[in-house]
Amino acid sequence: MAAPNMLPGSGSHLVELTLEAFRVAHRASLAAAEGIATSSKALLHEVRDRERELDSLDRDIDDLVTTTIAGVPENEARTLLACMKFGISLERIGDLLLSFVNRAEAVASHIELDDVRDLTVMTSQLERMLTDIEIAFRTRSLDKAVSVLRADAEIDRLRNVITFRHLEPSEGLRRLDSFHVLFMAQEIERSGDHVKNMAEEVCHLVSGRTIRHVLRAYDRPVEQLFLDHMKSKP
Repeated sequence: MAAPNMLPGSGSHLVELTLEAFRVAHRASLAAAEGIATSSKALLHEVRDRERELDSLDRDIDDLVTTTIAGVPENEARTLLACMKFGISLERIGDLLLSFVNRAEAVASHIELDDVRDLTVMTSQLERMLTDIEIAFRTRSLDKAVSVLRADAEIDRLRNVITFRHLEPSEGLRRLDSFHVLFMAQEIERSGDHVKNMAEEVCHLVSGRTIRHVLRAYDRPVEQLFLDHMKSKP
């Protein structure tokens, strides 16, 4: 299968818009990670600018898919449909990061150091996942896509750590601040889920198969599941 940037005409432009959306989402997650770590208002405000860019790119991708997908070969149509799905997911990640930074500003003067640390690690992990999924799509790399599936587990683990911390009785925790911190963790966890879904889409785009039903059927490492699944292809 040709690399995404080898698609002709409007299809190539659509892929470039999608790759730009990946880059914008990456910059948003990087700004959010550095912003929560340093309490920098400038970095937190940058996320708002990136969210607006993602909204605009999602609209452009959606409009171009509609006018481009009819009449292209099947393999190109799969790439264009993937671009549309990625645009939607990246726009939603932008929304979640915007909510994250709005809450970060609300609790900036009260947030505990343990929460700052864990939220920073979660958001940094999201940033790395966005880097890897962009590479996976651009290069058709199953290895990168599978690494994203694995990386999402760390975000889930840290979300649970934060949740348990704030559910335990404590005299030092303010109820409203805990509310915001719990939702901040959930917003990064949901962003990670969107990236994980994009990784699954890359796997499907490259292999023509889905791994969702395999993951539901067996409790085994993601990497081994997918390798076994690929070996079973006729």
